[in-house]
Amino acid sequence: MHGYIPFPDISPEVFSVTIGGYSFALRWYALAYITGILIGWRMVVGLVKTPRLWPAGQAPMVPRQVEDLLTYVILGVVLGGRIGYVLFYDLPYYLKSPIHILEVWHGGMSFHGGFLGVALALTLYCRAQKIPLLSAADALAVATPPGLMLGRIANFINGELWGLPSHLPWAVAFPGPEAQNCGPDWLTICTRHPSQIYEALMEGVILGLVLLYVVWRRGWLKYPGSTAGLFFAGYGLARFIVEFFRQADPQFITSTDPAGNVISFGHHLGGLSMGQVLSLPMIAVGLGVVFWARRRGKRLAAAPREQA
Repeated sequence: MHGYIPFPDISPEVFSVTIGGYSFALRWYALAYITGILIGWRMVVGLVKTPRLWPAGQAPMVPRQVEDLLTYVILGVVLGGRIGYVLFYDLPYYLKSPIHILEVWHGGMSFHGGFLGVALALTLYCRAQKIPLLSAADALAVATPPGLMLGRIANFINGELWGLPSHLPWAVAFPGPEAQNCGPDWLTICTRHPSQIYEALMEGVILGLVLLYVVWRRGWLKYPGSTAGLFFAGYGLARFIVEFFRQADPQFITSTDPAGNVISFGHHLGGLSMGQVLSLPMIAVGLGVVFWARRRGKRLAAAPREQA
């Protein structure tokens, strides 16, 4: 029997109360969203209170505007994340049962959809308040990794989005009949990659530390758009890598493609999952934005000296 880690006995609910025959529960997933947003809010406030980090020593907004922006961000995350999941991952099911689209408490949120929702919300708010969009995007990029880390940890506690079968010593025996089905050739207890923890480390800890370093030590906020571009590329790369260890969503798994790829390169060459397909544009756009923003910032900084 190979070594493995038993799944911890943690309830998906932090606590629950019953009032008038109705049960209300605070789940770890909801707490992760709330805590991540609050941490991000305080991080952005800290950035705008440090003028030396920004172009010409002037922050793009004041703390009061950060508080107002928070409302837009929450709407963008929730609506974009849910709509993205419906469109990208299980559209036929929700077309048959559209009422289930509203049942967000059963899970089903897409980061890529949430990202697009936040991008739209940020654009609308910045236009209304005449705030530099690229600098505001940079601030939100720095503040996002803590929420990603907490969200992936909540996925682990929920016993969802687990990885492919593995014999590695840190593989986890996730509960439930689906998680315990590693196929007929698996003769021992089914253990899997804790892909949620991989994502928490790559998207949250590593990417977050890189962003903090380039902002506080390398002055990247002085090149509007560069930090946001680095976040796009970094998240896309992290998600692309983790998808090699993550179990595909069941709606994509078929008898002819048990790996659940949405793009196949042939039986021996494998393919790309939906998460990888959605991440590739993020990597390309992110790198392009970094290159453009850095060149643009250096050109603008050199312009006064050239005129002198």
